[in-house]
Amino acid sequence: MEFKDQSAEMEELWIESASNGDLDAFNQLVLKHQDAAYYHALAMLNDEWLAEEVTQDAFLKAFQNVRGFRGGSFRAWLMRIVTNTAYDWLRQSARRPTQPLFPKDEHGEEMETPFWIADPSTLVEDAVEQNEDQEFLYRNLNELQGIYLDVITLIDIQGFDYLEAAQALNVPVGTVKSRLARARIQMRDKLRDVKNPHGELHPVTAMYG
Repeated sequence: MEFKDQSAEMEELWIESASNGDLDAFNQLVLKHQDAAYYHALAMLNDEWLAEEVTQDAFLKAFQNVRGFRGGSFRAWLMRIVTNTAYDWLRQSARRPTQPLFPKDEHGEEMETPFWIADPSTLVEDAVEQNEDQEFLYRNLNELQGIYLDVITLIDIQGFDYLEAAQALNVPVGTVKSRLARARIQMRDKLRDVKNPHGELHPVTAMYG
């Protein structure tokens, strides 16, 4: 006999109630997902005030369209709204970043080469748990290009799986995998020789050594 996670069951109840116009139920969804939504917007926009505005706008859109949610991962559905809202703002202000050109396959998707996929770095989340100086990690993460920061934030910091991240970013799963691999390699190269004040390899650096 299978048992559903209690929080997942509660979320389903909140979604159902919110679909019927229950604002209190939707507020519970906001409380559960607001941090993830904010940090995803921040990764895309690199501006705290704008991230707050985009997050609020995205939750409003989510409430207005929650009846259109067809099941699956609610947070992935919500993050896709955050993604689209952020891109709407960037388009309106002519500030959408230019994405670099990568090799693509015959379907127009970024290629997954063995080189990228064969580099399974330890999750950044693990490094955060083992390192008291989180500011060091986030400072280096924030130096990544937006498309890499987006995916590494969703997967390594917030714990999304590949499919959820792909739905949130509105890109193929293969693109998520290749971007994540590139992001982790960039972090490894960036931190390879970084040492702490005692002359030892920084814990985060060691994770990518």
